[in-house]
Amino acid sequence: MTNYREILRLYSLGILKQDIAKSCACSRNTVANVVKLAGEKSIDWEAAEKLTNTELAEKLFPGSQKQTVYKIPDWNYVHREMAKSGVTLSLLWAEYCEQCGQSGAIPYQTTQFYKYYSEYVQKTKATMRIGHKPGEVMEVDWAGQTAFIRNTDTGQPIKAYVFVAVLPYSGYTYAEAFLSQNQQAWIQAHVNAYGYFGGVTRILVPDNLKTGITKHSRNEVVINKTYQEMAEHYRTAVIPTRINSPKGKATVERNVGIISTWIIASMRNQQFLSLWELNTDIQLRLKEFNSKPFQKREGSRAGVFEEEKMYLLSLPEHHYELAEWKIATVQFNYHIAVDGNNYSVPYEYIKQKVNIRLTKRVVEVFFAGNRISSHTRLYGRTGQYSTYEEHMPKGHREYAVWNGERFLNWAGKIGEHTKTVVQFFLSRSQVEQQEYKSCMALLKLSETHSALRLEQACEKALSFTSRPSLKSIQIILKSGQANQPQTGLAPVLQETSASRFTRGGEYYRRKEES
Repeated sequence: MTNYREILRLYSLGILKQDIAKSCACSRNTVANVVKLAGEKSIDWEAAEKLTNTELAEKLFPGSQKQTVYKIPDWNYVHREMAKSGVTLSLLWAEYCEQCGQSGAIPYQTTQFYKYYSEYVQKTKATMRIGHKPGEVMEVDWAGQTAFIRNTDTGQPIKAYVFVAVLPYSGYTYAEAFLSQNQQAWIQAHVNAYGYFGGVTRILVPDNLKTGITKHSRNEVVINKTYQEMAEHYRTAVIPTRINSPKGKATVERNVGIISTWIIASMRNQQFLSLWELNTDIQLRLKEFNSKPFQKREGSRAGVFEEEKMYLLSLPEHHYELAEWKIATVQFNYHIAVDGNNYSVPYEYIKQKVNIRLTKRVVEVFFAGNRISSHTRLYGRTGQYSTYEEHMPKGHREYAVWNGERFLNWAGKIGEHTKTVVQFFLSRSQVEQQEYKSCMALLKLSETHSALRLEQACEKALSFTSRPSLKSIQIILKSGQANQPQTGLAPVLQETSASRFTRGGEYYRRKEES
């Protein structure tokens, strides 16, 4: 209660109102209001000195000193609701005020509501952890202590790294051993953990290892692309701990220590010949660990998890399939190379850098965040091509309905030499389709000059070089050389390129001898 007597005493001494406010721990407006009301009611310090502070307050504020009766909230209900995701004290206070308005009761203000709730939690020593709500967070890490399996050939121990995932609200824990801490093991561990819990938390809290977080600075957090993609698949948010701050995921740090003792250390005298044997034993011990009663409160991790499970997000229809990301440049043949095989993209992206997403079944190509191509992944021999007609330039599409076998069959009907030339054409480019135009032009010469003359021209061109060109065959046909019989004095030509020939030194020596 404000000390009204002291305000009037100090004012009678000529103390400034702002100094009176500081001395009486009240606002300057309160001091001014008391002084004003005292003047209006002709109450100076001599009159106030004979009154108690309560009596003086009644004279200054008649009728206002009746004790206000506030409606006491159901703190037990408030505490239970605070455990639910998305529920805040401000929301519960607003609902409390609405209830008071309906019943005509007087509600606490927000500061009083927060203060009394905090006192309730401290007095009752409520066991529910307000910092973690059910189904909200999953913390993950690798255990510092490793397990071992035995190599059946050499007898040497092989390290097995134990992944640990914890739901902080219930303490319910998942653990699994892997032979590596690489990206594939890290992602698969998360997928298996979500399957074990039967749902997904809204927030995922990892450490700052490179398989999860690419960069974590004061101003920027860059999540590994594959890890981010997995988080989006499961509709969860990745919020890594602060650098060098294990308290940011204290639950999993504590459980990692417990798991190391309860599971890993307890298996030190056992020998496992496979990862499957090791994980089977871990699952048995994990079940025992989660069912073990709490030391300082009633229940167990498994018991509390039964309550928490209903707050988890549902699992997606399909498990996440691990994807690998690469960067490539689109080549002039409008294909990108992946593991020795080639996949087409629209020719407009030639020489552009693109992102490639690889799974076991699919190859997807992205440019500026947009998918521009998707192919079934090729396996087996290298050098295979997956090409879509719509990705070809217009000039190439005219021959998309053709294939190498069809050209070879047509050429074979003309003659063996023509077929040999077509075989060479089809093999001289990385993409077979790029030579269809040359094959078509060559074979159509049989309509202009007859199949016999084309076969003779191909024979003559092959006598000059093993790498004939369409142009050289056209010149032979136009010059009529295809009709001339070959003699021992036929000029010896040297091959200089796929389409150009010159006479060699042997030709000139023969000329001098003649």
